[in-house]
This record gives sequence, C-alpha cells and structure tokens, in this order.
Amino acid sequence: MKFIIEKDALSAGLQQVMNIVGTKLTMPILANVLIEANTEQNQIIFSTTNLDIGMRCMVTAQVSQSGSITLPAKKFASIVKALPDREVAFELEGDMLVRLSSGGSRFKILGLLANDFPKLPQLNVDQKITINQTQLLRMLKSISYAQSKDENRYILNGVYFLAEDNNIHFIATDGRRLALVSQETADCNVQKNVIVPAKTIAELERTLGVGENVQILMTDKQIAFSIDVESSDTGSICENIYIVSKVVEGKYPNYKQVIPASSDYRIRLDREQLLAVIQRIALVADEKNYPVRLKPADNALEALARSSIYGEAQEKLPIAYDGDTVEIAFNPQFLVDPLKVLANDEVYFEFKNELSPGIIKTNDTFLCVIMPLRIN
Repeated sequence: MKFIIEKDALSAGLQQVMNIVGTKLTMPILANVLIEANTEQNQIIFSTTNLDIGMRCMVTAQVSQSGSITLPAKKFASIVKALPDREVAFELEGDMLVRLSSGGSRFKILGLLANDFPKLPQLNVDQKITINQTQLLRMLKSISYAQSKDENRYILNGVYFLAEDNNIHFIATDGRRLALVSQETADCNVQKNVIVPAKTIAELERTLGVGENVQILMTDKQIAFSIDVESSDTGSICENIYIVSKVVEGKYPNYKQVIPASSDYRIRLDREQLLAVIQRIALVADEKNYPVRLKPADNALEALARSSIYGEAQEKLPIAYDGDTVEIAFNPQFLVDPLKVLANDEVYFEFKNELSPGIIKTNDTFLCVIMPLRIN
C-alpha cells in the first residue's frame, strides 16, 4: 500500500469520519480508522464505525500500490494536522507499520490489520429515495430539536421517518412538544417507516449541503445515506460520503393523536419579530415556575413573563386580531426552538383555549405542537 496525497485532502477525509469514533469501546479496533487505497480509481477511502453507525468518505490521491490498514484515528488525525502544508507520502511496510513523511517530518505509526475491521453494511435495495440535500437538511433542522434526550424513553431518542404515497415525513417529539415536516417527492417509491437515531441525525445535519442530491436506502433494521459531493461548488475535497446506521427498534407512538383536529384561534405573525419578542421577554422568565404568557387582544399580541427572582417584562406586538382576549402560557424555549430554525417570513399560531396545545405552523407542510403550562 503506497500513495501520495495532499495534506488538506488527507486531513479533510479524516475529519469527515472522526465523529463516529467512540471513546468507550469493547473492541480496540473501533478506535481506528480504516484506510483503503485503490490504484484503479486513484482513491483513498476512510471508514469509521462504532457498530451502531458507520461513515465512509472517498478522496483523490496518487495511488501507486493498493492495500489497506487501520490506524488509531485520533492520534493519526493529530499527526496529520501537525504536518507541514505539503504533500504527504504514505507507505505500508509489512502488515501493520505505516511510514508517513511530509517535508522534513517522518513518522512510523503502528496499526491493526484491516481484515479485523467490521465492514460497513452496503444497502443494495431496489427501493430508494432521492432528495435534494438542501431540502433534506432544512427538513431535519426544522424538527430535530424536539427529539427526547431521556434515555429511558429510547423510542423518542431519534426522528421518525415515514415514507408513503410519494411523500416523506419527519416527526420528532419529547412528550411535551411535537414537530412534523412533510415533503412531496416524485423520487419516492418506498412504503417504509423507521426511527433514525439522534446521533445519525446530528451527523446528517453536519454533513449535508455539500452537493445536489442524497439517496436514502432502508431496510427494517438499517438506513443508509449516499451523499453526492460537488467539490467545485462547496470547496469539499471528499468525493462521496456514505453514512449507514442501525435504526431504533420499537413502535413509534401515534403522533397523529397529538395534533389537534381543530383550533378556535389563528394568528398570523412575522416570525423574526415574534422570535425577538419571546427572546427578550424570556430573559426574566423562570421556565419551571413562571413561563412566558401570550395574550392576544385588540390587534396586539402581548407577551409577559415574571419571576420572583428577576422581576417582570412585557411587550406588545401589533397583529391583525379582533377575537376574544385569551391568555396561554408556554415554556419559552419551546417557542424559540422552531422560530429559530424556520426560514419562512410568516408563521401562524393556533390554539383552541387556555389549556389546549399551541401550534406553530407555516404555509407549507410544517407544524410544531407545544403543550401549554398552567398560569399560576
């Protein structure tokens, strides 16, 4: 195994897959990165896995001899980062010793055999979904904040992905709020539903946006994302990124039961103005005992918050509203989270009464259901 590669390409390939390397591992080789060299395509492939999720990234190099080896991922990445900004010569000597040189720097690094590294599953299924990367990234960010962080409720520690009838839906909930986004796509011939782990969602949000499309492949136990990379547009050095993950086993709750069938009040709001008001008012709120209260009345939405520790704040936002005066209270962070990630200029706020859930909607296919808090 022998190749020459630009330092930036070597570093970029390693950094792309480094997040998957775990710290508490039962198998020592899982702390390593698998490095494979291919003379036919002049490619270097970097792979990491923690057995729950795996990632692969391909970069271009001058490969004179094919081969493979695994090296300690974090230590190798630190060495590469410290090298001069020049070409790096990589050569495998024997079975497990790598000679690395760049400029006047020379390293000998001990690795482990590539044959012992767990192979990443390659999902070759007929049913697949092709979707624009920017579109998928927007959808994930619009709902991922609502995932549960309670490990005792592992079913909710991820995003529910439902594909049906040329539509895809992403749903996340922690039991106190639920976010849903849908998208119609012609390239969806799949009838499938899986729960994608939170770690996988985080990696997708970190990775997407480097090219035009991404292919989604699913089985009952795994989901994979093959991400096209357009280096000329994004500056990325990787040529293709592949993420494969186990899915969360279990049945997701019936999310449709959480969404109110009707609302008595519907208010159109400027998203950025509402976000700014909530963030200001929340500065004095104690979310556990004194939430942010919203009171629409006489063409204005009044936001109020008070606490025994910090004092109180209030602000009025002009709106088109001539209905009854109603007061409803929420955890301010639950209002801020969707407003921060949406790109729409306008949102709609709906609710039925003081004790009913509040709903933040857009004109397209997004909604966030937020459970209210009692007003003391």
